Amino acid sequence: MKTLYHLDSIRKNYGPRTVLDIPDLPIQAGKLYLLTGANGSGKSTLLSILALLSAPTSGTVTFDDRPVSWQNGSLLAARRRVTLLHQAPYLFNESVHANVAFGLRARGISGSEQQQLIEQALAMVELSGFQKRKARELSGGEAQRVAMARALAIRPEVLLLDEPLANVDRDTALLLERLIASLPERGTSVIMTTHDIGQPERLACERIHLVAGRPAPAP
Repeated sequence: MKTLYHLDSIRKNYGPRTVLDIPDLPIQAGKLYLLTGANGSGKSTLLSILALLSAPTSGTVTFDDRPVSWQNGSLLAARRRVTLLHQAPYLFNESVHANVAFGLRARGISGSEQQQLIEQALAMVELSGFQKRKARELSGGEAQRVAMARALAIRPEVLLLDEPLANVDRDTALLLERLIASLPERGTSVIMTTHDIGQPERLACERIHLVAGRPAPAP
């Protein structure tokens, strides 16, 4: 199994406070990882580092066998391989089509290829036929599904999810959970934070548990 990330002696400080202290953490490609821990344990900070958006205070992050350099412009190509979906993602006050197309346009994908990818992504979240709907007219569950479709349309190698099921209805949560579980077989590695104590039992996954910023045995 290929190592996707390797974190070596990672520390993240905010002033005098250490929020992450990870001596050694390999993350394999082609798997679903659940990132668990209490509020304030460092889960979101770890996701930000894995998204290559926040540099650690010290230590080395290796991504796809290459040490990440935080000091130059070489991160753009790597960042485009990773997508981070926040718990409360922002949707533009435009159509569902325009929202899902956003990342594709940024990558220069247009025309029939863009349309095909949008249709495929909306089908994955069971929102086929929603392209002309205004995003601000959607229910909370529908909005979260559009945000997921936008993330999946660009076919990321790595999908980082910060509590994606926390604020949605039961049917949406079950739909998205099934979809997330299927993504490694589709070629997307997934790392997802969760407070759902039953999720590790329901999903075929690895688990990373943090206690006060350090990896620890899961309870």
